Amino acid sequence: MTWDVVIAGGGPNGLALACELGLAGVRPLVLESLTERSSVPKANGLVGQVVRLLDQRGLHERITGSPGAPRPTPWYMFGGIPLDLGPLESNPIHTLPVPQRRLEQLLEERAGELGVEIRRGQRLTSFTQDDDGVTLEVTGPDGPHRLRTAYLVGCDGGRSTVRKQLGIGFPGVTGDGLVSRAAHVSLPGEMWVAETGELEVPGYGRVRPMLHTRTDRGVFVVAQLEPGKPLVSTLEWDPSAVGDDTPMTIAELRESASRVLGADLPIGPPTAPGPHVLRRVEGGNTRLAERYRDGRVLLVGDAAHVHSAVGGPGLNLGIQDAANLGWKLAAQVHGWAPPGLLDTYHDERHPVGERVFMHSQAQLALLSPGPGVTALRELLGELLGRTENVQHIADTMAGSDIRYPVDCAHPLAGRFAPDLALTTGSGTSRLAELMRGARPLLLDLTGGPDLRDAATGWKDRVDTAAATSPDPAPAALLIRPDGYVAWAASPGEPTAEMRSGLRRALTTWFGAPAA
Repeated sequence: MTWDVVIAGGGPNGLALACELGLAGVRPLVLESLTERSSVPKANGLVGQVVRLLDQRGLHERITGSPGAPRPTPWYMFGGIPLDLGPLESNPIHTLPVPQRRLEQLLEERAGELGVEIRRGQRLTSFTQDDDGVTLEVTGPDGPHRLRTAYLVGCDGGRSTVRKQLGIGFPGVTGDGLVSRAAHVSLPGEMWVAETGELEVPGYGRVRPMLHTRTDRGVFVVAQLEPGKPLVSTLEWDPSAVGDDTPMTIAELRESASRVLGADLPIGPPTAPGPHVLRRVEGGNTRLAERYRDGRVLLVGDAAHVHSAVGGPGLNLGIQDAANLGWKLAAQVHGWAPPGLLDTYHDERHPVGERVFMHSQAQLALLSPGPGVTALRELLGELLGRTENVQHIADTMAGSDIRYPVDCAHPLAGRFAPDLALTTGSGTSRLAELMRGARPLLLDLTGGPDLRDAATGWKDRVDTAAATSPDPAPAALLIRPDGYVAWAASPGEPTAEMRSGLRRALTTWFGAPAA
């Protein structure tokens, strides 16, 4: 049989793409080489605009167990430098603490609800593509076999088989000499300051959890993401590293923490239930694929980009890749995609990858030792005393500075839609709640039928909603399934101009109207 889409890789990015395709009525197949979900702790949460995207899918409430909109965090950090986000007029940084294993579990459950088939223990070994589809060679528990698909998406990580077989370049930089160590540990209870949650290190002083503590010798971080389960990590720029073949130990981490802090830290083995982190990573790659598409084969997530984890940009970047690609790939499968729509995946997401490439390197550089870096941090700290500079950094880290190219001059066009409070014929809601089906949406706030009448030819693929809003709002928004505004109109704009602009945007993004 021929599948609409095969996704190589069942991590969070591959599962997110599978959910997007399932919502769009496409039947994807996910191939995952692991026979069961990995127990190795990886990412600890999500940061940035992806949190609002998950809210639009109803997944934020599933993860938190609480209804309502995500709330921005009052502080964050850039390269270990604290950012006071409270004074910002529009704080874009949302955080969502969730272990990657739990996130994958929830995404897999959602994919199952949408009819997605996930095959574990299946490894893509090679493929060939032609004008009509892609032929896959797969190895599984029952031996090698062949699959046929219209499209293949590589969500198979930084060492992507898909990217390598395509011969797509993966240029970037390697951080020689950088050693990252991390482990769940135990620490004496009396070291924790009950009033503040800080860690009192004899001979050094207090360390604030979650904050990157930089010294002349490296970086130290302590966090308690789970009660009674402290996670300690260090960064050292040490060209005489021990080598990846030598097993990591708690004693090694203790020695590293003591070197960084200049004081002994009485780290012991973890006493809380596992799974436990115990890892060392030497070097560090920041790389970006030269292109995200080759014919009927596309790249998403780490297959397209790898970078430092400082600042937590990974899942924000990868899951939004999936949301951007999902509806466009579904449009191709359903046959209504306008010419060139699938090419806009690379055109829109590659520059976003370049932004993360830039700011993740900048943050890592700001954490490195040396008096020159110390002086630079002092100067940047002064600049971050100005609200407009904090806003710029926050927008960059959250990804809310993204503005896709669109043929519309309205300031919201090309940007992620604001979560307006709305009153519709069904009652009150938020815009995010109207986006749960991941379909294009024309939100009409004009109070008349003219725009909805103009969109009648697209009613098979574009939803419409008439509403009022107490928030300052445009006259109308045309919102893509990934949450970005394709077109917007201002109150007072002539109706004829609005109708013309709307129909032009509908045709550009959602194809010709039905006959």
